[in-house]
Amino acid sequence: MRPTIGRTVTVAATQMACGWDREANVSGVERLVRAAAARGAQIILPQELFETPYFCKDQKQDLFALAHPAAEHPVIARMSALARELSVVIPTSFFERAQNAYYNSLAMIDADGSVLGVYRKSHIPDGPGYQEKYYFNPGDTGFQVYRTRYAAIGCAICWDQWFPESARAMALKGAEILFYPTAIGSEPQDGSLDSQAHWTRVMQGHAGANLMPLVASNRIGREEGDACGITFYGSSFIAGPTGELVAQADRESETVLTASFDLDRIAAQRASWGIFRDRRPELYGPLLTLDGQTSVHR
Repeated sequence: MRPTIGRTVTVAATQMACGWDREANVSGVERLVRAAAARGAQIILPQELFETPYFCKDQKQDLFALAHPAAEHPVIARMSALARELSVVIPTSFFERAQNAYYNSLAMIDADGSVLGVYRKSHIPDGPGYQEKYYFNPGDTGFQVYRTRYAAIGCAICWDQWFPESARAMALKGAEILFYPTAIGSEPQDGSLDSQAHWTRVMQGHAGANLMPLVASNRIGREEGDACGITFYGSSFIAGPTGELVAQADRESETVLTASFDLDRIAAQRASWGIFRDRRPELYGPLLTLDGQTSVHR
């Protein structure tokens, strides 16, 4: 007898511009979440650090004051109330202070408003316009998978999205869908460099390599800092389990994207394809090194 298959979940990606009116930014995210929920979305992803502009363009001591402990962060409190009201899951990016440490973090808010846990960004970039190492400690949580009301989901943050190891770790821990809030755009040191297509293809690869849907949310608009400005290129998207683009926003418009997936059918496809059956972890020792050598050089 063939087993019954069918567990459909609707996901959403959002994108918008942010300014220094923090209330307006959070209200904007709330408006987009409500719009996504009205379209049937059950898991809704806002972009990275949406409370303010992307402040890592400059190194400014006073910007550390933007951080709050997770337990008393006003954005988490507001998104928790919204999640509970709408019965939706909202992975929420925030700037976290933990004693003398600071993290680029994400609170996984379930559909009853409870916080299932906090993930701290693992890979911290440092380059012109993206000087995150000044503000953020490297995350110490490891990659997390959360059993939400609607699905088991893995979330990583922005620069994490370039690393296939991040996606595979979440898949191995039982994720059914991957989510990446992000803030990426132009490169101040080279105006001819446009990473948008590269950024999209890399994450499509994560979806295809792990046979699971993937949701990426980016911001839009031009943001000026003291040292430089960045034009964020939006292009938020949802990919299906073979890496196919199911929906994608443009580079400039405030947008809500939705897509629905039968997670039981995808799980059967993932099992039958054999990519997890045929893995050889004992051969992957070089992945634990920086230079590909499995022995330590003295």
